[in-house]
Amino acid sequence: MAGILILNGSPRAPRSNSKRYAALFMNRCKAQCEYQNITKSNHAELCEKMNEVSDVLLVFPLYADGLPVTLLDFLKTLETCPPERKPVISVLINCGFFEHHQNDIAVRMVELFCRQNGYRFGSVLKIASGEAILDTPFCGLVKRKLGQLAAAIVQGKVRVLHVSMPLTRGMFVRASTRYWVSYGKKNGVSREQMAVMEIEGK
Repeated sequence: MAGILILNGSPRAPRSNSKRYAALFMNRCKAQCEYQNITKSNHAELCEKMNEVSDVLLVFPLYADGLPVTLLDFLKTLETCPPERKPVISVLINCGFFEHHQNDIAVRMVELFCRQNGYRFGSVLKIASGEAILDTPFCGLVKRKLGQLAAAIVQGKVRVLHVSMPLTRGMFVRASTRYWVSYGKKNGVSREQMAVMEIEGK
């Protein structure tokens, strides 16, 4: 029983930033890794796979200060169908906020699940500005932290790591505004449309 099962809990897993973070993690991990997207139909299969590994790494984005529904639904299944051998559960979370501590509540939710269901809670990497940081010159900071996370999991250590872009808040707001205006333009949405709630219904 060795290796790491990486579970992508993003609702848009096949084309998510979480998938990119998972790939970078695997490139830096010395242990054998298996990557799986969490879907509506594979919960039982993933619970069974947990018997074959020593560690599970949950990779997901912050959703409304908590866990995405994709991951929440899986944890409900895991609660009722636990593996015979319970692996250590670690977390790799990213958010679009400037501050990494915005991820704290979601991390505590996973930690509470582990405590209530008899899993050892392992290491954590909290990434701020997760939507953009991989496409900036600061990408190296993320890769370094991913290497540290991989080493901690392999060595059985418990570490709480975090990374964010070394910018002032004003610089971040200006840069993020340019990013989202450009993103909207590519998808046929104007800055004015993004500024109103009606965009949610389109």
